[in-house]
Amino acid sequence: MKKILITGGTGFLGKALTLRLLAEGYEITVLTRTIEALDTLFAGAVKGLSSLAELTPDDTFDIVINLAGAPIFDARWSEARQQIIRDSRIKLTRELVACMAQMTPKPALLISGSAIGYYGNQGDEVLAEDSSAKADFSQQLCADWEAEAKKAEAFNTRVCVIRTGLVLGEGGGLLQRMLLPFKLGLGGRLGSGRQWMSWVHLNDWLAIVVRMINDPSMHGAYNATSPYPVTNREFTETLAQSLHRPALLPVPACLLKMLLGEMSELVLGGQQVFPERLLLGGYKFQYAQLSDALQSILKQS
Repeated sequence: MKKILITGGTGFLGKALTLRLLAEGYEITVLTRTIEALDTLFAGAVKGLSSLAELTPDDTFDIVINLAGAPIFDARWSEARQQIIRDSRIKLTRELVACMAQMTPKPALLISGSAIGYYGNQGDEVLAEDSSAKADFSQQLCADWEAEAKKAEAFNTRVCVIRTGLVLGEGGGLLQRMLLPFKLGLGGRLGSGRQWMSWVHLNDWLAIVVRMINDPSMHGAYNATSPYPVTNREFTETLAQSLHRPALLPVPACLLKMLLGEMSELVLGGQQVFPERLLLGGYKFQYAQLSDALQSILKQS
């Protein structure tokens, strides 16, 4: 039985992935700040760590999956908040790789989280994994985060970086926050609505991670996004149609900038991202079209 360490295993993505890997028979250890929640979430089926300091050189794992990180949307981006966001990803990843370096044998695979923010706000430019980036806070965050993960290659660990887009799934993520106002008929585009939203269904995201585990030829960065990104206007119209509600209340860009400050770049900017490496590797998306993805999720909610 292969042993997997997952950081951030109680978040929206981490919880779903832990349940998926438990069902496939892996032995899971979860690093989380909310260790008291593990028994409730996983019925005692996982081991828990509250700190990397609890690891010893005798603790070894076949696979490490690094998803930890403070929430991006939970607070305005003050300098202090930006530092918390960076430390929770970059510093933790640095410490995690240092722990892996002390293990004997070393983990065969590190899958490390990232985001399509890696590319920065690039308007209508179509972005694949080898596209150049445009510097802003999100871009520098992701670039530094990925650089720390790639250091594990120095001790011959295979490293896969998953650049995740907007994940759509039941029970969490940005979609969950959007559902109530849209169900009430109070939804609408953000700003001009022309900014791109590169999205992925949770089931596809999970399948991509499992593929990384099972396919030793996979390495480096992969865009975890549907091959059919949409604009914010298209997204809001499709969501409203799926709920049989109007989308009549756009939110002006000036109001978003006033309310969110620098964080407004996340909703007023965007990236038109294409999962080139996954498609070249033969991955077939279960949910490539937004309308199909939303319908599958809304049936469950």
